[in-house]
Formats: sequence, C-alpha cells, structure tokens
Amino acid sequence: MKVSIIGAGFGGLSAAALMAKKGYDVTVFEKNDQIGGRARVHRDKGFQFDMGPSWYLMPDVFADFYKKLDTKPEEHFELKRLDPSYRIHFGADKVLDVRANVEDNYELFDGLEENGGEKLRSYLKEAESKYNTAMDGLIYKDFRSVSDFFNLKLLKSGIKLDIFKNLDKLVTDHFESDEARKILEYSIGFLGGSPKITPAIYQLMSYVDFIKGVWFPIGGIRIVADSIRDIAEENGAEFKLNHEVEKIFVNGGKADALKTNKGHYPTDIVIVNGDYPYTELNLLEEKYRTYDQRYWDKKQFAPSAFVAYVGIDKQIDELLHHTLYLDRDWAKNFDEIFESEEPHWPRTPSYYVNVPSKTDPGLAPEGCETLFILVPLAPGLDDTEEDREKFYNQIMSDLEKKVGENIRDHVITKRIFAVDDFRNDYNAYKGTALSLVHTLKQTAMWRPRHHSKKVDNLYYTGQYTHPGIGVPMTLISSQIVADKVDEKFDGGLKYGDIET
Repeated sequence: MKVSIIGAGFGGLSAAALMAKKGYDVTVFEKNDQIGGRARVHRDKGFQFDMGPSWYLMPDVFADFYKKLDTKPEEHFELKRLDPSYRIHFGADKVLDVRANVEDNYELFDGLEENGGEKLRSYLKEAESKYNTAMDGLIYKDFRSVSDFFNLKLLKSGIKLDIFKNLDKLVTDHFESDEARKILEYSIGFLGGSPKITPAIYQLMSYVDFIKGVWFPIGGIRIVADSIRDIAEENGAEFKLNHEVEKIFVNGGKADALKTNKGHYPTDIVIVNGDYPYTELNLLEEKYRTYDQRYWDKKQFAPSAFVAYVGIDKQIDELLHHTLYLDRDWAKNFDEIFESEEPHWPRTPSYYVNVPSKTDPGLAPEGCETLFILVPLAPGLDDTEEDREKFYNQIMSDLEKKVGENIRDHVITKRIFAVDDFRNDYNAYKGTALSLVHTLKQTAMWRPRHHSKKVDNLYYTGQYTHPGIGVPMTLISSQIVADKVDEKFDGGLKYGDIET
C-alpha cells in the first residue's frame, strides 16, 4: 500500500522509517529544502547550528524506537553524557551546576535548604514511580475515549500520578527554596508550559533529568534525524523536498491523493506530521475536518520563540553546553506569555543559551563558538525586524554583563528566527514554536486525535497528538500511528484499489 507522509520533522521521519520497515510504499513530502522540520540545520561560515531541539533526553525511548527498526542508536551516532548537565543562573545572585552524578545533586540541594538532599531523594523516587507508571500504561497507549484513560490500572495509580494537581503546587509542597523549586520546574518551559498549569504527572521530567541524564549526539541533533532518514530510505522510502502539500483530496470518505506545488500524487493512506490546525483548516474541505476554527480558538498554545544563531570568533568559559538564565521573578515571565491579553515582547525575560561546540568542537571553526540563544515569546506576537534587533541587543547586553565579556564585537555570523518564521517555514498556528500546552485538558485523550473522525485513512503524528511535545514523545506518537495503520490496513486495500 502507498503511504504519503506530509512533513519530514521527527514525526514524519519516524513514521516513514516504521512504515517502510513494515513493507509499505512510503513517500514523504516536505515543503522545505531539508529534512528535520524544526530540527533543521543552519550552516554559515564554518558554523553549524541545530535550529530547534537541542536536548537529547530519555535515551531509553530512543533505544526502544531504534530497536523496532532492528538497530541501535550507537550504530548511527556517538552519544556523550554531559557533565555538568547544565548550569543555571538565578538572577545576578547565584550560579549552580547540576551534575551527572545524582549524589552531587543531593549535596547541592543540601546547600539550598535544610535536608534538601533527602527531600530531593524522596522527590526523585516519586518521579521515578510516575515515570514507570506512565511508560507502562499511559505514554505508549492510544486513548480513544474517557474510559480508556480512566481504566482500572490508571485509576489505581491516579494518586501516584497526581493527575489533578499542578506541578508548581507539588514542588512547593516539597521544597522551600526558590532555587530548588526552579531547578525542578525549569524543564516545563521546554514542554511549552507554565508550572502552574502543567499537571503534576510531569514531575517525571525530574527523573528524566537527574537519573536518565542529559546527553548529546556528536554531530548535533541533526545526526539523529539523518540516521532515521537513512533507515527509512534503506527500506524503500522516498523523500520529496521542496514539495509543499496544498490539498488532501477526499472521495468516499477516504483520502485518495495529494496536490503539491509540484504535482498530483495518488495515495492509499495519509499520515500528517505538518501543523495540525493548518492541515485541518487549509488542506481539507470543511466537511472533512475533525476540528473546526472554534476548536483551535479555544485551545491554549505553547509559546513561540526568539532564537538567535550566533557564531563568534572566541570562546566563553562562563558558558556550558546548556546554560539557563532564570529571572528572579520568572513567574512574571510566564504571565507575559500565558496571561497577557495583548502579547508583547518581554521586558526582563528568562532565556537559554546552548553552546554545542563545547562538546563537539567540529560545530565551529577552530577557536570559535556556536551560540544558540532562545527566549520564549507569546504566540501571536507582532514580529518586526525592528522588534527583533532591539530585543537581540537587549538580550546580548544582559548576557555580556553576566558572562563579563564582550560578545557582539566578535560576531562572525548571526541569524534571528522568530514568530513569523515559525508561521512561514512550518505553517505554525499563531507562530507557536511547539504546539498545544500540556494542561490537563490538553493531555492524553484531550489532545487532538491520531486518526481523523471524518476521513477513514487519514492519520496524524507529531507533537500536537498524544503523548505530546519533545522528540522522544514524537517518536512514540509515530509508533502509535504506525501500529494503528498496520492494524487497520495490513493485507487490505492496495495502491490503486481506491478510485481517484
């Protein structure tokens, strides 16, 4: 059977590899000139920047995914565990390094509050329990109804999962110091949420962080995307770059062809990794949409982002591979993103600096450094060149002050990527850098469906669907979809059986 996949982000790549491995005839259509989606690469003057994902977390999920393809991650790239895992600056007052050895972190927390180490040990045990329960009965499951979600097994573990409590309340119940709380909540920003609206089940991210560890694939995240494409192609998948899908044709309740800017392509099955709301509202006739405009208008979207890709002719010792600058009043940062009725550029933002050349010097010319600077922004924000440049100088002034060095005079290459770029390059709804925030009402079965309600052979993978945001979650989403498609169509209709 012929499977057409829209979008070559991690969701599309993983779906292509899985479906091709199962023996389907797979073609991937990508609107941009390279694979990866948000995980594209920007290269200039000897510098190489991963444009999107920069953290390699949950190595067990990657291992499980590659196992399904009869291989292992280490057969495709070298993984290095980072130590320190990351550095956090708390305002101008304190700098702390979180280490790979968890015993070091117990000692670190002892310095933050009385019995901090024991509190962290207890907290991580709870996080481990949530992680194991979620991985066993929640993450890999396709939820089709409320009864699926509230099954006996999950109901029995509901207290452990703290489904109805928010993460900020959970962390506040455990820890007193501002620094301890922020260390345990910062990762939620990478899931596009605020601790006050994120379910406490995401406590499991601390287990991922402290126990599973923070890793980096030598060559950058793009090396992971390349390896998945290679596996897909080895199993017969074809990738058509610069092919923007303009319409999904539906006849008799089945998608039977795609129209792209390059031509018309018949198909038996469609898997969408492109932006979910854009696909529903722009590629399908209204009568075939599972979700209408009102549905998306009611949803809470994750932040957009300001990203500066900066190559400099010097190295900065103060910066690690991952360095976070958390504003003292970071709750105000979240309010500016999630609560403001009129989105505006943040005045005193928290931000993140990624310097992958610290771990892999090959990503920059000798003696130089690649800087990836990210600041969360409110989705739907007005985005002008003047705004971008003003904000760039605001952030760089703050960063230069904190590292105690001039940076701007040493810039060799600079590229800024912000709200309008997410809209234009990825058709991202409201310019979101991610998708839907992980609130309770947007988790598990309350996220958009993997399978269209209106089109029998139309499926969706990627971060809009369960289990959600992040490369590991996207790989799992594609596994769910691949199994659903195979269960329904294996041995069924073949290419050409559907009238076009």
